Amino acid sequence: MTERRIILEMGTGNDLYGEDYTKAACRAVQDALHHSSIVLFKSLGIDHRQMRVQVTIGVQAPERVDAEVVAAELPRGRAEVEVVHGGLNVHDPDNATTHVIATAAIAAFLPIEADAWRLREGAG
Repeated sequence: MTERRIILEMGTGNDLYGEDYTKAACRAVQDALHHSSIVLFKSLGIDHRQMRVQVTIGVQAPERVDAEVVAAELPRGRAEVEVVHGGLNVHDPDNATTHVIATAAIAAFLPIEADAWRLREGAG
């Protein structure tokens, strides 16, 4: 059985005053999750624990993100979080603050047999 990507969502999040990279990452994950609704689990009787969820977070200081806290944001599946260099820091010199912007890409995978699904004639 081959694992296939069933969804890919992106999101952004920020922390404007605390320079909290984990908070910005969690907000990016929540933003991505608000763009999706995976109804196939209930519709097809699939256990959501079969789903592997791959989360990639981009921030300017990857070492300052707690990946376990980010993984806890996911309501379904088995989370894998990777934090990489990306995102954006916007420095405000007048107020001596840095605004942290994180990006998130969430990909969900399920083990699916290649020939298990077919469109009916005339469907689509």
